[in-house]
Amino acid sequence: MIRALILLLSLCLPLPAFAEEAIVAGLSQNRVSITADFDGSEILIYGAVKRDAPAQTDPPLHVIITVEGPPSPYTVRRKERRAGIWINTEAVQIDSAPSFYAVATTGFLIDILSETENLRHQITIPRAIRAVDISTQADQASDYVDAMIRIREAEDRYRLAERTVQLNEATLFRTDVVLPANLTEGSYRVRIFLTRGGMVVDHLERRINVRKEGLERFLFNLSREQPLAYGILSLLIAVAAGWGASTAFRLLKA
Repeated sequence: MIRALILLLSLCLPLPAFAEEAIVAGLSQNRVSITADFDGSEILIYGAVKRDAPAQTDPPLHVIITVEGPPSPYTVRRKERRAGIWINTEAVQIDSAPSFYAVATTGFLIDILSETENLRHQITIPRAIRAVDISTQADQASDYVDAMIRIREAEDRYRLAERTVQLNEATLFRTDVVLPANLTEGSYRVRIFLTRGGMVVDHLERRINVRKEGLERFLFNLSREQPLAYGILSLLIAVAAGWGASTAFRLLKA
């Protein structure tokens, strides 16, 4: 009698609201080497959605992928023209800003991500920037954050690529993220989000290690560990380059 009652109650329990269990994802490479001739790299991010029930179609499933470089403080200065000269006036110190940040999506962010979920997971570019007390540093301090975003977008460090993630049959997804030549060394965080109706259903994180190699590594270590030797070496290289250019010019002129 008791077993029959337990079975009856279990049948009356509600089913899960969605069928997604988890994300299975991978990267074409998890290590990038910066060498003397490094001109950027392209990372393929791919994966699939695991399910324990048939896929839902309403609301549709979407994928958001972010790639974030090592964060660091950033100072934004305002320039004003005084007496015919452009000078720095007010400045705002931003606590932490990613050195690189790319966002790729299957749809427009405004349609597939609620502001509550964006605030919780810090997905969009403005949310990834940490600027706690900038309002006390200058008037209209948010303009300084917008200016920093514009600067890094022009440097190809910040990038929003909506509708560039391919999602086949609401199961398989892939996208390519181009890493520029001016990468900062360190650990890059790759995050993959599944959303439905603006809500994050599941998310997954991976890492890409970016490291200087060869001559770049030697010069980097030398500049940090022996700055005097690095300065002398830089001076000798500059003198040798100037002498070589001068000699080549004389030979061509002759």
